[in-house]
Parts: sequence; structure tokens; C-alpha cells
Amino acid sequence: MNNYQGFYNSTHHYLSDDGLELFYRDIGNNKNDVILCLPGLTRNSRDFEKLASYLALNYRVICPDLRGRGFSEHDMNWQNYHPLTYANDIWTLLNKLSINKVAIIGTSLGGLIAMVMASQDSSRLDGVVLNDIGPEIDPKGLERIKKYAGLLPPVESWTQAAQQTKQVYGSWLKGLSDDQWLILARRSYRENSQNKPVLDMDENISTAIKRLGAQKGDPWQLFEALENIETLVLRGELSDILTDKILQKMLKTNPKLISAVIPDRGHVPLLDEETSLSAINKFLKRIKT
Repeated sequence: MNNYQGFYNSTHHYLSDDGLELFYRDIGNNKNDVILCLPGLTRNSRDFEKLASYLALNYRVICPDLRGRGFSEHDMNWQNYHPLTYANDIWTLLNKLSINKVAIIGTSLGGLIAMVMASQDSSRLDGVVLNDIGPEIDPKGLERIKKYAGLLPPVESWTQAAQQTKQVYGSWLKGLSDDQWLILARRSYRENSQNKPVLDMDENISTAIKRLGAQKGDPWQLFEALENIETLVLRGELSDILTDKILQKMLKTNPKLISAVIPDRGHVPLLDEETSLSAINKFLKRIKT
């Protein structure tokens, strides 16, 4: 599917409970079956351009930019860059749109937000897709992310932005062409007033990322909130965030869990792979009928 015009023309804004102007995309004609796509830690709604355009043929698809990312306003208080705040922002959006029930596709941080939302009100979720994330994160992968998230050196051109994207993700995303790396760069960067690409996120998010290890509570209790919710887990075959050991523990904890391994992908699958699209499509057809 090559035409993403609907995805990029579907732009809207709403106000968070604390007054930030937040951005979202809303496409598809089926108002009764709603899919919510939540992006990763330093990412934004543009990551879902192919998946959302594909799903919009049969579902209503909503893709927000979390606060501090993309076209959403930055927060002056870095401590608000936290899954509980993000979950509250998403509930505010769903309530504004009078949406009572959704299926969530959450990439990395987006999956953690889905687990938080499930713990808060599982009755409003009819299914969850966790894209390369679980209740536990391998420490080596987390340290790798902390080293680059929000800390990359500036670039001077889109060619350099594509090269930098490949340097960061090349070990985890196998077989991409130069054109594909440029597409990924354009999802991660936006031009500033000097027409130079800059990372499309608040630099203060890096401060919040460094404090992740200090968060209290047992994340496996959040995972238990998915016990009565249909759940699909996608794991990148090369992932150092959702390792096979963690996935096996998840499957043992929740035998009803469905999983799929995406070849030649680490953290995270792009969700445009045939294996990803097939697994998501089968899962949504099953929970939406």
C-alpha cells in the first residue's frame, strides 16, 4: 500500500487535562471498530503510516503523538514524561471522541501504556498488541537506549539524518535500502527554522529516560491486568529489549497469550513486515468478530 494521503490529512488537536495541546491522526470509516496505535519512547504517530493506512480499510484508526513528541506540545516539567501521564492523556482523547472501547497496538513504550490502561479500566480494551515489549526489559537493552535517546549529535542534512538513523538501528533492522532509511529518518526528524533536520522530540525526555530505573512497583502486576484481555505479543527476533527468556516467562504467566516472532528485526519491528501485518490482521479479525 503506497498511498498514505489519508494518514497525513487526518490531523487534529485536543487539550490534555493540564492544558497541553496534543496532536492525533484519525482515519478510517468504520466508527464502531476502533484501533489505537501508541508509539515508542522517542517516536511519534508517523511510525504507523503504513500500518494505519492498511488497517483503515476496515477500522477507524487513531494515532496520537505523545506529549513532547511530533506535533504535540512539549511539557515544561520533564517529570510528566511518564506512562501514567501518557495514559491519562489517552483516556482524555478517547473520552473527547466518545470512544468507549478500543484495541491498542502499542510499540515499546506504547505497549507499557496499554498495560497501564488495562490496569486502570480493562473493560474499555477489547484487545492489545504489544510490539516488542513486556513487563520486564532486559537491562542491556535499556542501557543501550539510554546512551542515544535524545542525545544524538546534530545533523546538517537529510542524508546525514538517514545515515544517523542507520547507525542507531542498523543492527536491529536488517535488509533496509537507502530509501527506506530515509523514510525512517523522516519519521524521526523534522526541519527546524534553518531547514536542518532535528529530532522530533523534547530533549528533556532524555532526562526522564535516565530515571526509568528508579520507578517503583512491580511491572508484572501491570501485565496481570491483561489476563482477561486478548493479547498478541510481537517479538523482534534480534531484540535485546524483549528477549526470548522474557517472552517465555510471559507465555508461562499467561497461557492465553498469542505470540509471533518477526525475522530480521530487533527493537522494534516496523509493523510493515508481512509477518507483522499477517499476525496483526489475524488477531484483529478474531477479536473483532
